[in-house]
Amino acid sequence: MHPHSSIAHASRRGFLGGAAALAAGATLPLGGAALAKAPLSNTQSGYFYRFMLGTAEVTVVSDGPLPLGDPGASFLGVPKETVYGMLENNFLAKDNVVLEQNVPIVNFGDRLVMFDTGMGFSKAFGPTTGRLLKSMAEAGIKPEDIDAIVISHAHIDHIGGISSQDGKPHFPNAQIYISQIDYDFWLDDARLGTPFKAFGEHARANLRPVKDRIVFFKDGQEFLPGVQAIAAPGHSPGHHIFRVASSGKSFAFLGDLTHHAILLTEKPRLEFAYDFDPKQAVESRVKLLTILADEKTPVMSYHFAWPGFGNLAKAGDGFRYYPTPMQMLRG
Repeated sequence: MHPHSSIAHASRRGFLGGAAALAAGATLPLGGAALAKAPLSNTQSGYFYRFMLGTAEVTVVSDGPLPLGDPGASFLGVPKETVYGMLENNFLAKDNVVLEQNVPIVNFGDRLVMFDTGMGFSKAFGPTTGRLLKSMAEAGIKPEDIDAIVISHAHIDHIGGISSQDGKPHFPNAQIYISQIDYDFWLDDARLGTPFKAFGEHARANLRPVKDRIVFFKDGQEFLPGVQAIAAPGHSPGHHIFRVASSGKSFAFLGDLTHHAILLTEKPRLEFAYDFDPKQAVESRVKLLTILADEKTPVMSYHFAWPGFGNLAKAGDGFRYYPTPMQMLRG
């Protein structure tokens, strides 16, 4: 036997034995008195995060987690077991995919621009959504101070926070920027007789009360200083992503180009059940993720794990997402 092997064995045995003794001792109050008297706090900090983009300040707020349920029913094109395995390999639950709703509010100095608005009053995906206004209050941002709302597409979880259930606009001073393709499509009466009926109803409920403040943008247009639209159709007919820039720094707000940092990023040719045109969505996803990865452009995805900001790199036939470490100290 190697002279050091018995030492290693004894050390390992001693460590495990000590750990077991500590675990057992942890259940025995010292002197018969409880060791912990403080109640569980059951709270978190405010649901917002800030970082700088050039000279602009980005505040990410959340509308709350959005659970989709069985991932095998939403992410299609491969056997369900493949989807479950990808999740398990990344230490994620295979029985319920939970998406985030990351809403960046960019303070350019002379205006506040918000991207997408969450589920609003709809509880179609459960009780954890609809938190946008509360998250904004925690961040110290007033709804009346928002100058512009940029909408990636008119699905419920992106336009849902524009108006209240009784038709009152939440952001009374904001212009609403959206693709005319998506606006016309989702407000068309034809949507009400399809499986996408709920999407049409919520587009009406949220966009009609602000119809006099809606501005349409076009592909490639810098429709606000520092905000450029890039067409990415498929998930929705008029879905766009946006290049957001300030003082030489930029990121791409991806909207719903990819919904999941593993499933639709590592395997971008998977199809998503909520895509209006799955084949076109795959084409847009592969094309634009390739460009962003090649350019090393930072990205923010609406549905990635909080706060959804990071970088993409090519990896095999897909991409790998690298979350940017959160910087909690300012000064």
